[in-house]
Amino acid sequence: MTDKVILLVEDNPDDELLTLRALRKNKVTGEVVVARDGVEALDYLFGEGSYAGRDTTVMPQLILLDLKLPRIDGLEVLRRLRSDERTRLLPVVILTSSREQQDMLDGYGLGANSYVRKPVNFEQFVRAVEQLKLYWLILNEAPPSVV
Repeated sequence: MTDKVILLVEDNPDDELLTLRALRKNKVTGEVVVARDGVEALDYLFGEGSYAGRDTTVMPQLILLDLKLPRIDGLEVLRRLRSDERTRLLPVVILTSSREQQDMLDGYGLGANSYVRKPVNFEQFVRAVEQLKLYWLILNEAPPSVV
């Protein structure tokens, strides 16, 4: 699974570390790109800012998107992804600790493929990541690249 790229959009250093540990524990060996706010995520996806010149024909197999982000929040990131032909079909899993029903409704309304609440317990989190890996990186057949 070395050819898979995951974009993790997470501003909380503890949640970032937890997610990276859970991915390693589940033997997800592909590249994990971490964006720590919405602007950085969009820059990575569209090859702008500090990612200017990045090969934008190589897109993530999966985006794990937190909602509560600085500068540009996760819902706005999702809105911009879905409005651009190059990224509108990318699989996006909202991975958040938000318990707000409106966040879930807004996320799905903007085109999220899935909404997962972060479990507090590490072992539960590892199991959740295992399920995400199984479905999104192994079973799911991604749409062909539109670039």
